[in-house]
Amino acid sequence: MLRPLAVTLVAAVAVILGGPAFAAPNTDDEGGTKTLRAALEAAAKGHADAKAKLANSQKRQLELRVQLKQVQTRLAEVRVEVGVLAAQSYRTGRLTPLAALLNSASPEDFLARAGALEQLAQRDGVQMRKLTEMQAAATRTQAAIDNEVREQQKQVAILARKKQDAERALGNSSPTGGFVSANSVAAKPAPRNSDGSWPRESCTVDDPTTSGCITPRTLHAMNQAKAANFRRYVSCYRSGGGGEHPKGRACDFAAAPNGFENVNATGDDKQYGDRLAAFYVKNAERLGVMYVIWYRQIWQPSIGWRSYSGSGGPAATHTNHVHLSML
Repeated sequence: MLRPLAVTLVAAVAVILGGPAFAAPNTDDEGGTKTLRAALEAAAKGHADAKAKLANSQKRQLELRVQLKQVQTRLAEVRVEVGVLAAQSYRTGRLTPLAALLNSASPEDFLARAGALEQLAQRDGVQMRKLTEMQAAATRTQAAIDNEVREQQKQVAILARKKQDAERALGNSSPTGGFVSANSVAAKPAPRNSDGSWPRESCTVDDPTTSGCITPRTLHAMNQAKAANFRRYVSCYRSGGGGEHPKGRACDFAAAPNGFENVNATGDDKQYGDRLAAFYVKNAERLGVMYVIWYRQIWQPSIGWRSYSGSGGPAATHTNHVHLSML
């Protein structure tokens, strides 16, 4: 958010020129205690990690099941081939190498029979090795599937625990209808790691809303809102206070066209905030949203919308601005 000196200067210029004044929300740590914010952050990050691992496990299971089907098909083919060899041996009787060679009519016949025996041995050996390899491959693939099933069960349990953690952190907060819209546009996804997890990011890019810095993912989320025509005043970085703002992982979006007015948003301003909150909820998975706070309610991926209110005026109760925190 704007530093006190900057706020004073902007307000003074606004009075002189007759333009709008962008008064930043007070630095009340977004209406929550340090303990609450830490608990919500841990729950959100744990939920995101477990969800990515669960998706990877499910994908790996599908791949392994396709692989197992292919192995089982080849194993059946090899068993048929081995069965044919066994049937031939049964019909003709087992000819031992010694008997075949002793019955040779000439040295040339002896050499020819020796070569034929070698070819038969190689053929039978190849088929038996194939059978053994296919059986081992089927066993390994099934074991891998079993491991992924256990991993999936583990991640599902973690997701349940993180949901409980978030609920405990919010105390007696009750579920609410919140702000959801099927008409919200889809945002362009932020970059992920190859395993689906979110890259670790720090405050490394210039914040276009202040003289501070934000993370690349936060900048992407802000730009995606702008692309979706949410163009009212925004303030992200601030050096003081707690929460995500000093880390460059949070932004406040004014509901009113003239900035952070010290009144509860109503009418078009309220609808603007509703739509913006719904936009970030719909695109949370694409953008890496940790939580959204708007109009005395908070949204997290694991628990949905819940009642949430700081003590104080519109800034603390989030009735004049939408707060966005990023993973």
